[in-house]
Amino acid sequence: MGDWSYLSSLLDKVQSHSTVVGKIWMSVLFLFRIFVLGAAADKVWGDEVSEFYCDSMEPGCEHACYNWMFPMSYVHYWVLQITFVSTPTLVYLGHAVHVIHKEKRMMEQLRDSTHGSALKKPKYTDDRGKVKIKGILLCTYMTQLVFKILLEVGFSVGQFYIFGSVFIVPYFHCTEAPPCARFSGAQCYISRPTEKTIFIIFMLVVSGISVLLNIVEMIYLLCNRRRHTRKQLRAQQHALRSQQCPSNPVWGAMSRQYGGFPLLPVPAQGGGVLCREDEHGDSVSKEKDT
Repeated sequence: MGDWSYLSSLLDKVQSHSTVVGKIWMSVLFLFRIFVLGAAADKVWGDEVSEFYCDSMEPGCEHACYNWMFPMSYVHYWVLQITFVSTPTLVYLGHAVHVIHKEKRMMEQLRDSTHGSALKKPKYTDDRGKVKIKGILLCTYMTQLVFKILLEVGFSVGQFYIFGSVFIVPYFHCTEAPPCARFSGAQCYISRPTEKTIFIIFMLVVSGISVLLNIVEMIYLLCNRRRHTRKQLRAQQHALRSQQCPSNPVWGAMSRQYGGFPLLPVPAQGGGVLCREDEHGDSVSKEKDT
């Protein structure tokens, strides 16, 4: 297997720019794909050519039967799949780094200006420097999730289209691959078919888990966005009520006198808002007059 260190270092930077579910997906990618493929693929599939045997002395028949049975190496196909599936994540990483760098440079310019804007908080990072997935970053993140789902499904379907069944047979009769004889053909044997079958099923299951995690992450982001929108709406409603019912120290003392209950606005008959403290104040004044 090739050197995965460069790809691993790039994907490791995504940890600080993704959600909790995204970190789980990254762990699945590293542990159950890159690590397993790099550690066990050569041992399982290293003999797919050397131990492939056909009982035919016809020149070129054995190679033709192998190419007919395995149009492409499984290992090379999975390496290609991991590379393509990781590409949208790396594109999002580049965009996130660009947006954060641009925001930091803008904040430094505002801080160095004469008017100053030190009280302005950054939009895409918090006080600890953690990235907040919102705005344009949320759109990019959702887009890369959609592309990862499409690529995972596409490569899984393509595997069935290229290789056929996931179960490797121990032997097969090769008659469709020239220059083997059309009618007599050749009997070909594959080494360790059960082990190869288990490995194929394992990689397909990991691909399905990856798709499931991406879908869960999309739902997680949408729920967080909806919760954040509700909080903003409640804050706006609270600010509107505070403007319509300004605080009064007299009514605050009366509120504490009558049990400390908050005095909330109630709708008036004229279509406006009438504060309960006004209504309470009128009743108190009437009691004084009597």
